[in-house]
Amino acid sequence: MDQHEIGQLERSIREIWDIVRRLGLDPFPVHFELVPASMMYEFGAYGLPGRFSHWTHGRAYHQIKTMYDYGLSKIYELVVNANPAYAFLLESNSLLQNRVVAAHVLAHVDFFHHNAYFQSTNRQMVESVTVNADRIRRYEFVHGRDEVERFLDAVLAIEAHVDPHPRLRRSSPAGEERRPRPAVTPYDDLFDLGAERQPESKPTARRLPPEPEPDLLLFIAEQARHLEDWQRDVIHIVRTEQLYFLPQMQTRVMNEGWATYWHARIIRELDLPAEEHLEFSRMHAGVLTPSRRQINPYYVGMKMFEDIERRWDQAGPDRRRPLDCRPGQGRARILDVREWENDISFFRNYLTQELVEELDLYLYRLEGNRWVIVENDWEKVREALVASLVNGGHPVIVVEDGDHRGHGELYLRHSYEGQELDIPYADRTLHCIHSLWGQTVHLETVVEGKTVVLHCDGQSVQK
Repeated sequence: MDQHEIGQLERSIREIWDIVRRLGLDPFPVHFELVPASMMYEFGAYGLPGRFSHWTHGRAYHQIKTMYDYGLSKIYELVVNANPAYAFLLESNSLLQNRVVAAHVLAHVDFFHHNAYFQSTNRQMVESVTVNADRIRRYEFVHGRDEVERFLDAVLAIEAHVDPHPRLRRSSPAGEERRPRPAVTPYDDLFDLGAERQPESKPTARRLPPEPEPDLLLFIAEQARHLEDWQRDVIHIVRTEQLYFLPQMQTRVMNEGWATYWHARIIRELDLPAEEHLEFSRMHAGVLTPSRRQINPYYVGMKMFEDIERRWDQAGPDRRRPLDCRPGQGRARILDVREWENDISFFRNYLTQELVEELDLYLYRLEGNRWVIVENDWEKVREALVASLVNGGHPVIVVEDGDHRGHGELYLRHSYEGQELDIPYADRTLHCIHSLWGQTVHLETVVEGKTVVLHCDGQSVQK
């Protein structure tokens, strides 16, 4: 973009901001920056500018760059959940493309601001990841780059296994002896008249953890006996950054659908020449192109928000009209949905039979060298979509025992719900967990309908 177009874009962004507020959205302030493609793809690969260096980020960068160089994909923007938010626009985009992207970004930031799953995220994460990266560089200087990278390899192998949901903890340590309540008056025992006296319970062995623990990263950081302080710090860094990204994984369809729904309405409010409206229509249609093999979150999310708004707006008797709505409540309803739902509840509560049929959603599998549709019953399709979103599509692994057999061994259990583990992948991951825990690791799972336990002693994995 030349200087004249940059000036036009700045004026357009101010106009788009006014339209966004008039339409009822409430984003954080946003700092926009034009960047070259190389910087855009670096941010896309690392997730955040300034994040710690690791070969997996470099691999992602080269994959993204190769797709861009061959014209197979293009990142139009990158927006950071912060307050103020940061948005990076591609300097090679046309003026209209960056206008559309700015509208899309402001809707994303409204979602970040109001959705319940983002409320506990660190809004200064850009500064935090820079500090984290500096600490890891110091560890590389002291302990050697190869040593730190090997440790990061193991931690990143299980970075998805965190627990984002606060849980009530026992107020007293597990196994603490319960003592009888002391008498206050001579008549206290009358309240137990007729009840048999129970012998005092004997102290029981403390269980570690007191209940199944889904936060594997946190448990290892706090309980692994041989870890050094810098290693515990690295685990906490990875966990903290994973918790920041988690709401984006939990709300991807909603978030992209919300931004697409609004950018279309915002652009219609701009006074654009006819040729730019035509160019926008082509660009918008490209964003909404359905895929035969996977969900297009822009398309499916937008269609679901439009369907919710239409159903809550309509008047008169209709079997598709919700019982709790009054005509004209559609806009208020989608604002509420944006605030309280995640993708799982979004699909479960608002993906109707009519939408499944309209969107042509189905389940399929590969048979030989052909993809075959195996199910198009709308409820089964909806439940399969919901199941695929649990824990971001990762298996749920919980810590059952951190002192298995009394020898400090780690016993894990796969919460099996019909989807078996990829055993070769599980084998490699168990080696990573063993290197972090420092003792034999056991994993209980289901293979071909039977419960099996995998044992990793650091040399091999056995059943």
